[in-house]
Amino acid sequence: MSIKELDGLLSLLSEKKRKMEQEEAETNMQLILSFLHCLKRQKLEELNEIQSDLQYIKEDINSVERHKIELYRGKERFLVRTRILVNDPLATNSWPSSIDEHGSAIINGAHSVPVVQMGSGNSQSQKPDVMPQTKFQGLQRKDAYSGLDLQSVTPSAMVVARKRQIYSQFNELQKCYLRKRRYWNRQSHKWEERDRNTVSREGYNLGLEDFQSVLSTFTRYSRLRVLAELRHGDLFQSPNIVSSIEFDRDDELFATAGVSRRIKVFEFSSVVNEPEDVHCPIVEMPTRSKLSCLSWNKNMKNHIASSDYEGIVTVWDITTCQSVMEYEEHEKRAWSVDFSHTEPSMLVSGSDDCKVKIWCTKQEASVLTIDMKANICSVQYNPGSSIYVAVGSADHHTHYYDLRNISQPLHTFSGTSKAVSYVKFLSNYELASASTDSTLRLWDVKENLPLGTYRGHTNEKNFVGLSVNSEYIACGSETNEVYVYHKAISKPMARYKIDSSELNENEDGSGSYFISAVSWKRDSPTMLAANSQGTLKVLVLAA
Repeated sequence: MSIKELDGLLSLLSEKKRKMEQEEAETNMQLILSFLHCLKRQKLEELNEIQSDLQYIKEDINSVERHKIELYRGKERFLVRTRILVNDPLATNSWPSSIDEHGSAIINGAHSVPVVQMGSGNSQSQKPDVMPQTKFQGLQRKDAYSGLDLQSVTPSAMVVARKRQIYSQFNELQKCYLRKRRYWNRQSHKWEERDRNTVSREGYNLGLEDFQSVLSTFTRYSRLRVLAELRHGDLFQSPNIVSSIEFDRDDELFATAGVSRRIKVFEFSSVVNEPEDVHCPIVEMPTRSKLSCLSWNKNMKNHIASSDYEGIVTVWDITTCQSVMEYEEHEKRAWSVDFSHTEPSMLVSGSDDCKVKIWCTKQEASVLTIDMKANICSVQYNPGSSIYVAVGSADHHTHYYDLRNISQPLHTFSGTSKAVSYVKFLSNYELASASTDSTLRLWDVKENLPLGTYRGHTNEKNFVGLSVNSEYIACGSETNEVYVYHKAISKPMARYKIDSSELNENEDGSGSYFISAVSWKRDSPTMLAANSQGTLKVLVLAA
């Protein structure tokens, strides 16, 4: 090639190189611009969310402060009326002016008023009136004529303890507050055209009111204490695992069962009020096999159902100590049984034969059978309807069935990595489950949504018990402890360890005891808990 031709070729290559560099630069600019725009959108969304959250917080602070002022005004009016009743002529003359003067003083000084415990809804922070009358009248005069000396009001030890509990779980409570506030804000937009009244009668936004309920019930208790103890082992036998504890429909009696092959019925008030050495069952019924589960009939107080290690489901009459019905269709050990709340003659059972069976006390054969293809660990009727049943299975899932169509579950809840050992309903739409992956989970069976996951206890191989009420979830642990969770908070709010020194240590000294059963007394902070050595304790939540 000539020099001229080489110059032309070099010029073409140079131009090609320049174009390629320009295209690469343009591509790089497009990529970084795309990233930056995406990042900007994300951060703006985060900023908008934070700004919205701050707006919620400001609105709620104002709502709480207004409500606090109303409380102080009410207190002032009450004190003035009290003085009128004790014939204090000065109070009669100064009543209107006192309320006006000090009501406005409170309004003007609202931001300097110490924060009142929000949402307690009770009188725990108010000290009872136990002062002599002269001192009481003196205090009234100070409040009426010099204004409420708010700076001198020292919070009680109860309030301090509850605040400490807030700070210990602040991140969890913050998540709960924002979650509820955002949810109710979305709901308010949906209701805007139909109903603009998205504020409660107390002047609170519904999200704040919802969170206030959580804060009140969560901080109300912080520990478990013992009310009474019952040694479940027989006098001449070694203690035995209690696998099930159940209160009757009126919470007057409770029954226990386990590997001792006996159903024992106790009167709760006697166990709590009498000395430990005189706790004898009022009814004791021997059984042919070890028992796994009990369920009282929700209508007939004298009927209780049991499931056993031979797969037999039995309905007992505790007044005659005789079996009323026996169902023997299960081919393997039956782990769980439950009477329906709404249809007292119906009950459901689950077994290692992978079958869920529906029974009726009016007939001998099962009404319905669901073949699950996996071992059944727990079953329970929805408390609001006898057509819905929850099933905990060894396939790591919680299944929710509509009995009118058993070809497939209505919902299947996933997330656990091991067998689901228990299922319990907190309400008609809230279902709690326990798994041997050391978690509890809460599900919304109406919307088919997960509501929460709870961690803190240890459960890898044993049935450690699960019990619920409207706000709290209790379970056992393989560390020989009872754990209590609030349904809105993922970490434990209280726990109690049965001291191994109270028990006979194993021969190898390992002392490997675990909680085997728990049961709440309905609508009460009181529960029963039993461990693998047969020790049963009555525990109560305390501040």
